[in-house]
Amino acid sequence: MTRVRRGFVARKYRKNIVDFASGFRGAHSKLFRIANQRRDKALSCAYTDRKGCKRTFRRLWISRINAAARKEGITHSSVIHDLYDNQVFLNRKTLAQIIILDAYRFYKIIQDISGKRD
Repeated sequence: MTRVRRGFVARKYRKNIVDFASGFRGAHSKLFRIANQRRDKALSCAYTDRKGCKRTFRRLWISRINAAARKEGITHSSVIHDLYDNQVFLNRKTLAQIIILDAYRFYKIIQDISGKRD
């Protein structure tokens, strides 16, 4: 059997991994074995953090809606419930943006949907 020289392929593989880790600190950006471990860890953390980002923003939107709704004397859950009862399909992100950009419009929406409840 002939000898297989993997110099080019192996070097290219290692170079890609070390290039990926180029911004890491110390040996994590220089040595292949450690850079490979850090790369795997970074990719797994990136995956979980993308999921966590969605959770964090949803919590932020809910707290903004709740704070604005409590000024009117109601809670976040009753706002969402009244919206769905009146078939006003605004999601939490849109409501939070309305609160920031045009609070008066949010209060008008709240008055309209809670007025139909009585």
